[in-house]
Amino acid sequence: MRVVGLVEHPDHVCSRYRLAALIPYLGLQKIDLELISLPGNVFARIALFAKLGGRAVILQRKLLSWLELKYLRSRASWLGFDFDDAVFLRDSYSPRGHHDSRRLGRFRNLMKQTDCVFAGNGFLADQAAQNGAGKKVLVVPTSIELNLYQPKICPATSVKLDRPIQMTWIGSSSTLQGLEKMAPLFNRIGTAIPGITLRVISDRFPAFSHLKVISIPWSGATEAAELAKGSVGISWIPNDPWSRGKCGLKVLQYMAAGLPVLANPVGVHPEMIRPGQEGFLPERDDEWVGYLERFNEDPGLCYSLGQNARLRAEKEYSVNNAARLVCQALSQSAGARQ
Repeated sequence: MRVVGLVEHPDHVCSRYRLAALIPYLGLQKIDLELISLPGNVFARIALFAKLGGRAVILQRKLLSWLELKYLRSRASWLGFDFDDAVFLRDSYSPRGHHDSRRLGRFRNLMKQTDCVFAGNGFLADQAAQNGAGKKVLVVPTSIELNLYQPKICPATSVKLDRPIQMTWIGSSSTLQGLEKMAPLFNRIGTAIPGITLRVISDRFPAFSHLKVISIPWSGATEAAELAKGSVGISWIPNDPWSRGKCGLKVLQYMAAGLPVLANPVGVHPEMIRPGQEGFLPERDDEWVGYLERFNEDPGLCYSLGQNARLRAEKEYSVNNAARLVCQALSQSAGARQ
């Protein structure tokens, strides 16, 4: 079975984690997935659709106009939609607010026209179902290629672990805005725990007056190793509709690297982190400081919760699991066309 994935770019983070990572596993099931960049120009997109030749198509994240979608629908033998963000909304930091009637209209039209929707979490799946997809929705969590991550291995009795601990955050310029909004908290942490540092893996870096930031330029070749050097992974997202659509990629990366996670209880965070097992879900500043002090006083706790996090990633967020779900949907569609 030949399938085309229409993506922003094959190297885009969403394409890499949600589709490209599945290619070897789908290949074992005789499903050939080819990723093609969706052109920015409408005429170039129409020309691309004309060449599809009746193949199955997975459109990722892009909300097409009514005319574009109608033509794509006529050229694809089967049409799926994959998304891991609340694409029907504007993001958390848009000065125009979250609601966008044009995006929502396109989203509703797309939900009615697709044969299957791959949603990154339950919130997105509910939105797809309520806007026309009905029962055609399948929750496919963003997955992680665990073989790329080598977590720390220390004897259970070892005390030679990081101390003071090193917080770690990974993300891009856009999501760094959330981290910068936490400046008062990070300054308080730096004052409360002498020597603690924040390792930031990104393309841009924050500065805090009372907390040392270690700037690590992001690289696909080094991100896994750099994550494993930390003590605890940090995630904070705003409590708003856009953030409820986020699928927790950075949390998955921390878990794969064997780090315990501190994340505010918003969106998918409570689904991924069970307090006291893979990390904690602090809400108030006092809780953030308290948990970090606890980790700093007991480095062995960092290690044990990090091991739990790795095991949870292996069990529930592996690429194998995601590939199985997508393969099942594609195989059922093939059977229906015979």
